[in-house]
Amino acid sequence: MKAHYINHPLHFKFPAGTSRGVLLHKPSSFIFLEKEDIVGIGECSTIPDLSIDPMEQYDQKLQEVCRQLNDGVNPTEIDLAQFPSIAFGLETALLDLKSGGNRILFENDFSAGKAGIAINGLVWMGDREFMQRQIREKIAAGYHCIKLKVGALDFETELEIIAGIRQQFSPEDIEIRLDANGGFMPADALEKLKRLSEYSIHSIEQPIKPRQWEAMANICEHSPIPIVLDEELIGTEPNEEMLLQIKPAYIILKPSLLGGFNVSENWIQLAEKNNIGWWNTSALEANIGLNAIAQWTASLNSSMPQGLGTGQLYHNNIQSPLEIRNAKLWYNQNQQWDLNAILA
Repeated sequence: MKAHYINHPLHFKFPAGTSRGVLLHKPSSFIFLEKEDIVGIGECSTIPDLSIDPMEQYDQKLQEVCRQLNDGVNPTEIDLAQFPSIAFGLETALLDLKSGGNRILFENDFSAGKAGIAINGLVWMGDREFMQRQIREKIAAGYHCIKLKVGALDFETELEIIAGIRQQFSPEDIEIRLDANGGFMPADALEKLKRLSEYSIHSIEQPIKPRQWEAMANICEHSPIPIVLDEELIGTEPNEEMLLQIKPAYIILKPSLLGGFNVSENWIQLAEKNNIGWWNTSALEANIGLNAIAQWTASLNSSMPQGLGTGQLYHNNIQSPLEIRNAKLWYNQNQQWDLNAILA
């Protein structure tokens, strides 16, 4: 097996705002594995200030991984504990190679083009007009589940934006999910959650920064809105003790940030054992990584809307069969993959 990689930074079509700052571009690399004229591709996707991968060593680690693979080292023997995004990229490249290099990693109704995956409509942070325009566009496109980033704007403004949705749409018509990305302080989180709860919120992700188990447990116990753990899982091995102490309503799985599908499935098993819900989201991958996560998600048979609508974010994404129709992600087998964006 021969291995090499290509760096391909992704460029956003608009400033993508979160409580951690605004993203204009993000690092991205692709691992290519070749054996007997079959090529498998995996995406190594990181998010600045969120991924645990040490970026100053990232290129060196990719070189080392490819060198080891070219020297015949078994992929399972390569230490990627500190580089979960590379572990994800390698795992998916191997799956692609094994399946014939056609980007069909999991055979199911989704990858066969017979079924779509329900997804939420993601609304990025920005000024009031920008956010309201996104909301109108998502609802016009048929989304019944809207996810809003909160925690960076003036809180009263965020409340007004959410109230504007509820004035027009009932909870039965539009499900509202929130993502604070750790933007609240433990001291005032419960008061903010109480005020947000007046608008029938489905759930809120990571209200406070991770690694504050006692404070998060208190919030989960007293919050009028179901709490979702997201960043709390990043950089942590599947941990039942943490789930039992915090007792969240849900957890979110981002395979690129957790180290791949096997690690993510271990988290899911622990969640289900303890009656904790879950859903999957992409981590701003290009279409190679998004495709892998979508096919894996479809194999798990979850009926909840997933966070898989990020493939339209970039000027220089890879052309793929992935498309969004009626608030669902589909794999259109009549469309071809075009890798020129990363091979040029």
